[in-house]
Amino acid sequence: MTALFFVIGLILLIGGAELLVRGSSRLAASVGITPLVIGLTVVAFGTSSPEFAVSIKAAFSSQPGVALGNIIGSNIFNTLFILGLSALITPLVVDQKLIRLEVPLMIMVSILVWVLGMNNVLGQVEGLFLFAGLLGYTGFLIIQSKQESEVVKQEYAQEYERRASDEKAGWINPIVMALVGLGMLVWGSNWLVDSAVEIARSFGVSDVIIGLTIIAAGTSMPEVVTSVVASLKGERDIAVGNIIGSNLFNLLGVLGLFGIVSPAGVAVSAEVLNFDLPVMILVTLVCVPIFFTGSRVGRWEGGLLLGYYVAYTVYLVLTATEHASLPYFEVVMYYGAIPLTLIILAVSALGSLRQKLL
Repeated sequence: MTALFFVIGLILLIGGAELLVRGSSRLAASVGITPLVIGLTVVAFGTSSPEFAVSIKAAFSSQPGVALGNIIGSNIFNTLFILGLSALITPLVVDQKLIRLEVPLMIMVSILVWVLGMNNVLGQVEGLFLFAGLLGYTGFLIIQSKQESEVVKQEYAQEYERRASDEKAGWINPIVMALVGLGMLVWGSNWLVDSAVEIARSFGVSDVIIGLTIIAAGTSMPEVVTSVVASLKGERDIAVGNIIGSNLFNLLGVLGLFGIVSPAGVAVSAEVLNFDLPVMILVTLVCVPIFFTGSRVGRWEGGLLLGYYVAYTVYLVLTATEHASLPYFEVVMYYGAIPLTLIILAVSALGSLRQKLL
């Protein structure tokens, strides 16, 4: 029954996020907000609503490990799995100027969260600081969207104007749609968090591990759908922009609000501080040479990202189960795979720089 409630909760979260995004997008379009701003804010933030719902539920259920693991794990999943899968479907040639600004911002915010957590807790002051950053980031998006290229504006307009026109004939009021979506998110998060904690206890693993793996992947399903479908349609800027926007919303909005509403703050364990947060930072740093080598994410780079997500998940499982092969796996990763990847990325970056200079 616990597994059944987990699956039902996950389905409610995914369905609720879809209704919330659709209703909110139609409301935004009805008041004259441009498709580009809708895509950069309403859609990117709306796909992070499952992480938001799960974190708030965990905060009031005294399960901070689930919430923090979900936020960190979702960002890792978004960058490695979703970006990698989207690039495997079709190479992502990114024209969006905002990406060049948002990637460094994502890196800085990731490092900031790590620094703020060094005292092993993210309290209300830190939460307010992060949430204020979300408000500033949203304003920045709206201002910068006016300076975006016509190619990118046309891509967003083609997607979200078409979607809005397709849905105008629908009988469901957008406000009702958004409210129903919120209700499904609340209901689904209750079942998901409670059942996930039971699963963690039955397997003898920490709440953080469950948050980093199963819950993180589950709550990121809206991002998977949005980015993969956009990639299949050739809407490459939407595919990438959704991932970066969702990552920033997770850190600034979800984690910030979690810190504000959590009575005792967000506890940051030594394990999270010394491993999971640094991994999240390293994952964002990997984006730098990939995005700045001609603003292109090739299929081989997508495969590389997917491979690292598999390796990360395997490491978490081996660590949680204290498997005997863990030391050998660490040697292969630290002294083989990671140095080789750095060399490949450096050669790729130098080759791209040489082509630009010539």
